[in-house]
Amino acid sequence: MGPTSALVLLAVIWFMILFIVLPLGLKTQGDVGQVVPGTHAGAPANLNLKRKLKIVTLWAVPVWILIAGTILSGVISVRDLDWFHRMSTPAMELQATDGN
Repeated sequence: MGPTSALVLLAVIWFMILFIVLPLGLKTQGDVGQVVPGTHAGAPANLNLKRKLKIVTLWAVPVWILIAGTILSGVISVRDLDWFHRMSTPAMELQATDGN
């Protein structure tokens, strides 16, 4: 895995966790009973975005380390996910280059 792949993996994991964390503990203006004129009652009353971004980062980095470590160690490869046998096996590639 190259540096670009690692950053893309981190970004995907970070945003997935962000979408999980955003609604947690959310109180809407309708829940609090203080709807600001011109806004929807479902708008957040107190988003506290800075705190949520810190939580997302603290969760995303260890998850990324776990997944990237699994990929780099070779425990799981792309061929393990080839359930329909569409990829050639290394032995088939070797035969193709040998001309047999």
